[in-house]
Amino acid sequence: MAELKVIVFQLKDEEYAIPVQQVRSIEKIQHITRVPRVPKYVKGVINLRGVVTPIIDLRMRFGLEEAEFSDHTRVIIVALDDMEVGLIVDAANDVIDISTEAIEPPPEIVDTTTAEYINGVIKIGNRLFILLNLEKVLKTEKG
Repeated sequence: MAELKVIVFQLKDEEYAIPVQQVRSIEKIQHITRVPRVPKYVKGVINLRGVVTPIIDLRMRFGLEEAEFSDHTRVIIVALDDMEVGLIVDAANDVIDISTEAIEPPPEIVDTTTAEYINGVIKIGNRLFILLNLEKVLKTEKG
């Protein structure tokens, strides 16, 4: 039985998961330098150990209302291909091992704009985690 290690994080009242091999680090929120003429969900860039890293507010990316940053707010630095990006989340909760058999396909009722961000739903006991498709989340809209 194949296992997958995931980072679990929170946005609003939902728990999401991303494979740990795509995560470089989890950082506390720090000063973000704004960048002009970028989509609204791109908050700007940070200087992370000498590397300029773009920062995306996942709440805004998913069409949720903005929230004030708190002591629990984290920036999850993810790597995809040759790109590193920081994702602002409400809290980083856990690292867990899951059986790939626990991953179910996304439910049919999810609207198509959100569904493309989802690789599946992980069900463990009475908890549900939304497994994100980072390639789709990080892809910028054309036009």
